[in-house]
Amino acid sequence: MASLSKYIGQAIAYVLFAAVTGYFATQPAYTYFAPDKAQIKLSFGHAGDHETECRRLTQEELNQLAPNMRRPLDCPRRRLPVLIELELDGELLYSAELPPSGIAGDGVSTAYKTFAVEPGQHQLVARLRDSNRAEGFDYEKTSSITLSPQQNFVIDFHPSRGGFLFL
Repeated sequence: MASLSKYIGQAIAYVLFAAVTGYFATQPAYTYFAPDKAQIKLSFGHAGDHETECRRLTQEELNQLAPNMRRPLDCPRRRLPVLIELELDGELLYSAELPPSGIAGDGVSTAYKTFAVEPGQHQLVARLRDSNRAEGFDYEKTSSITLSPQQNFVIDFHPSRGGFLFL
């Protein structure tokens, strides 16, 4: 009799645990973004130019190095930060200076941002600077886009494919 009550108690505990888990698996309902909005996603990884140019080592400098370390150019690893700007309908939506990743600052600069916007016709401008220039941008793309409700519009960047890609 004692073992039967033990099994009944265990069954009740399992049912309660399953019910609580089932409830929290579906409630409260999570909304990713409002059904009457569209979403623009900026997602890319890009390495800026090197902070300083490579320099050719003199013969004296090469002679001071171990034979296995003798390379004609000394190229520093550190990269410049990447400056990114997004403009929607003439208003600045996002502006950031993205530092290079890595311990030595020689990796890619990454961005992943989402923006909820009104659906409809928009003028989108994306700009990026990955060089040492003081003003202006190295890449710029302007496009007229039409967004529908619940649409995900992705902005990517590939310099080998011309710069910004609007997907």
